[in-house]
Amino acid sequence: MRLKSGIFVSALLRRANGAGAFAAVRRRGAEEAGAVFVIVATQDGRAALYGPALPSLDGAPEEEGVRLFTPLVPPGSPESEAEARMVREARYDSDLWLVEIEDRAGRCFLDLARD
Repeated sequence: MRLKSGIFVSALLRRANGAGAFAAVRRRGAEEAGAVFVIVATQDGRAALYGPALPSLDGAPEEEGVRLFTPLVPPGSPESEAEARMVREARYDSDLWLVEIEDRAGRCFLDLARD
């Protein structure tokens, strides 16, 4: 069983803000199960975009309740690339969440899927 998206986003905001970054919800999605996307801006015109990772195809068991993310726009990309990708994602899924984290070190505060 997975945490509701609203609870996951609240925890992410607390984690990032508690570590000295600035995090805010830019788009509120479906409370129960909306997909969560995170833009990490480094305040120099660069950003990364993280989105839900696809389930593992190698048969490895996933930890119950853990949300894994993968970079959709790699760190160090122009911020406009992350914004353009989010416009496309929002057209496809109107129930998604968008969180923006501003952190000079580029920390995402997410569990990332292994390659």
